[in-house]
Amino acid sequence: MDLLWPNPASGLDDDALLALTAMPEGRDWLRMNFIASIDGAATRDGRSGALGDAADRRLFGLLRRPADAILLGAGTARIEGYGAMRLDDASVAWRRERGMPPHPVFVLISRSLRLDPASPIFTEAPVRPIVCTVAEARAGEFADVADVIVCGAGDVDPLRVRAELADRGLRGVHGEGGPHVFGSFLAAGAVDALHLTLAPTLEGGASGRIVAGSPSVPTDMRLASVLRSGDELLLHYVRD
Repeated sequence: MDLLWPNPASGLDDDALLALTAMPEGRDWLRMNFIASIDGAATRDGRSGALGDAADRRLFGLLRRPADAILLGAGTARIEGYGAMRLDDASVAWRRERGMPPHPVFVLISRSLRLDPASPIFTEAPVRPIVCTVAEARAGEFADVADVIVCGAGDVDPLRVRAELADRGLRGVHGEGGPHVFGSFLAAGAVDALHLTLAPTLEGGASGRIVAGSPSVPTDMRLASVLRSGDELLLHYVRD
C-alpha cells in the first residue's frame, strides 16, 4: 500500500499505517469507516463487504486495532454476518504491549432490539458487549449477555451514546456502519473523521449511499491522507 498524500511513500508497513491513521490522544474521538464504488454504491448484492479487496480488508483490521470500542448498527451486524468482536493475534499483542485490553468493546445501536441474545455476537464475545437502545425497548432478555444502555426515547441519541461511552473510558470509537447509523451521528455532529475506500468499480443498480435516513447536514471535512493500492484509493478525512 502506497501513500500518495501528504508525504508520498511506498510499501507502507502496518506500523506506518497505524501512525498515519491514529486517533488523537487525550480526547474523545469517533470515526466512521466505509467503502463505496466510484459511482457511489455502498453495497454489492446488499453487502458492503462484497466491494472490498485485500487492501481494504487489511486497513479495516488495522483501524480496529487501537479502538476502545467498535460501533455498529444492529441491522448491519445482521446483514454483514458479524460474529463476536475478536481481534487477530497480532492486534491482541499490539494492544497488550501498550497496556490496552486485548479486545475492544463491541457497541451495538438498536432501537428495536431485533437481536438474538443467543448469537455468537454475545455468547462468544471476549468482552461483554454494550447495546445502546431506547427507553421503550424490551431489554430484559439481554441482561445476561450485554450491558444495555438507554440512550434516548423514541430514537437513539448519538451524543448521548458518545457521552455514555466516554463515561466508561471508551474514548476512541471506531464506527463500521451502517448508513442509517452514520446518518444519525452525522446529523448530530457526532462524527470526527471518515475513512472511505473507493473501490475501482462501477456498480449501477439501486444501491444506497454510505449515509441514509438523515436530513441534509453539510459538514466540511479536511483531507488528512490518501493511500493507494492498485486502482483503489483509501481516503482519510477529518472534520474541519
